[in-house]
Amino acid sequence: MDIQILGAHNCESQKSRLISLLIDEVLAIDAGSLTSSLSFEAQQRLKALLITHEHYDHIRDIPAISMNFYLENATINIYSIPDVRDALSTYLLNGKLYPKFLEKPENKPTIRFTVIEPGKSEQIVDYSILALPVNHLIPAVGYQVTSPDGKVVFYTGDTGPGLADCWKRISPQLLIVEVTASDRFKEFAGSGGHLTPSLLKQELITFRELKGYLPRVVTVHMSPGLEAEIEAEIAAVAETLNSPITLAYEGMRLHL
Repeated sequence: MDIQILGAHNCESQKSRLISLLIDEVLAIDAGSLTSSLSFEAQQRLKALLITHEHYDHIRDIPAISMNFYLENATINIYSIPDVRDALSTYLLNGKLYPKFLEKPENKPTIRFTVIEPGKSEQIVDYSILALPVNHLIPAVGYQVTSPDGKVVFYTGDTGPGLADCWKRISPQLLIVEVTASDRFKEFAGSGGHLTPSLLKQELITFRELKGYLPRVVTVHMSPGLEAEIEAEIAAVAETLNSPITLAYEGMRLHL
């Protein structure tokens, strides 16, 4: 399994992109930077797009990639919870802001949207996909992705503390987890459904108590202005837990 971090942050600039992951060039998770990161040819290779929740930085490029597929008379398969479908149809793809690609063209809509049921394993393309609820301000899920050869990654999407129920259901070799802010914003981040390094530390301790091991950990969704603080605090957490934790960056490639 080859994983590319297309976007690793929660704010966009010349050097930072919104969150989006690409697995084996055919499966994408979240759409913060799909079109800005991929060529037209690479976009057309996508077989499925998983969305964690409806916040803008996770769905931003859906209208743009839909237009690209529409012009190729192609269909993009999107999987997520009902709230995401409703947000797309009501706000982004409502026929005013952008075409109704969930309905257009009438005989073959550009977007084939499939509602995914949290807690139920689904076969998508060649992967086993398990969506699990996480603790965010709005309904959101993380995704465990298992490749045909048994490689397993779990991506939390946006989440705050309290992941024990989620940890019980997964056994990843790689954990891609959000860490939005540094610890001086711990109270604000936790109440807003996000993690800081010390909050992540507690979640990883819980994971190890439940599962008996810690996977490799890569953090995403960092606030660029706080990244130096986050990096120093994450290094201290990794040392305390005696387990590697790495901050992601745009273009980062991971292999399982």
